[in-house]
Amino acid sequence: LVKAMPAVMSGLSTIGTVAMLWVGGGILLHGSHTLGLAWPAEPVEHLAHAVATALGPVGPVAGWLTTAVISGVIGVVVGGLIAAGAVVVAIGPGWALITAAAIYACAAGFAWRIGTTPRPGREGGTSVLAELREGWVEFSSREWLWVVVAQFALLVLAWQGAHTVLGPVVAKAELGGAGAWSAILTGEAVGMLVGVLVAMRIRPRRPILVGVLLTSATALPYLLLGLGAPLPVIVLGGFVMGLGMDAFTVLWQTTMQREVSPEALSRVASYDAFGSMVFGPVGVLLAGPAAVHLGAHTALLVCAGLIIASAMLALLSREVRTLRAPEVATPVPEGSFAAPVDPAAP
Repeated sequence: LVKAMPAVMSGLSTIGTVAMLWVGGGILLHGSHTLGLAWPAEPVEHLAHAVATALGPVGPVAGWLTTAVISGVIGVVVGGLIAAGAVVVAIGPGWALITAAAIYACAAGFAWRIGTTPRPGREGGTSVLAELREGWVEFSSREWLWVVVAQFALLVLAWQGAHTVLGPVVAKAELGGAGAWSAILTGEAVGMLVGVLVAMRIRPRRPILVGVLLTSATALPYLLLGLGAPLPVIVLGGFVMGLGMDAFTVLWQTTMQREVSPEALSRVASYDAFGSMVFGPVGVLLAGPAAVHLGAHTALLVCAGLIIASAMLALLSREVRTLRAPEVATPVPEGSFAAPVDPAAP
């Protein structure tokens, strides 16, 4: 019994942590009704009811599990942001970053153990350069795709400077420090959750047009910070930013999967990720000098203006404005795609 106690206590701690996140997420989920909000409780209730109805005898259990899992996800996201703010306040930003780096290192170790799988439908190996060339042909042949990636190169440049340097500087100097910045990030996280739920319900005929318009909301919290708005208003701006960005992400990913052939999707997505993030470090590098020479408030307004301008420039593309989703989703015939490769198979 004594030898088993460490494992028992570890198990109880894990169960307790999961239970707290689950219950906390459930309180946020169901408490939205108290605030007069239909989201996110009603869509989750409808989803749980649909699952319960579809699965017959096991439906009630499946419906309950659906609600429980979504509550847990909400608890993890919101709890993680609150915990991050608490860690910064408790041990300081430097040690908090070191802790985050250690967690990333652990994640990288786990990812390294996943290994690789052969590419379906291709006999033999291919070179990296050949893969890059094939991906570039697919990527560059779609105007709507590379235009939005170019937009995000500018957007992320401005966002990184505002989000990682300028915003925290203003929060520390004028809004109360790490606690205030954590509140803004929490508003953003809640907005991201709601954005996913919104994207599950909307079916815009022009998804890229709607998505690009939604990305302009990214400028709102930095515009409010630059104008010296009160903290609750900035938190609301963070909520709107999170909602817009996650709704855009769903529209963007589903459009890519519909418009890009499955065998080319991973390489096109790689160009998408690289092009979107390539100027992020430049934004961080320029934010400090901009704060010194322009002032943090003015630099935040410049970042907000650049985010809005990037969206407006993207809308100059005809394909961005006119690419349409099909009115009815066409089911994929069985056998259209190569069967996935099982890495455990001989």
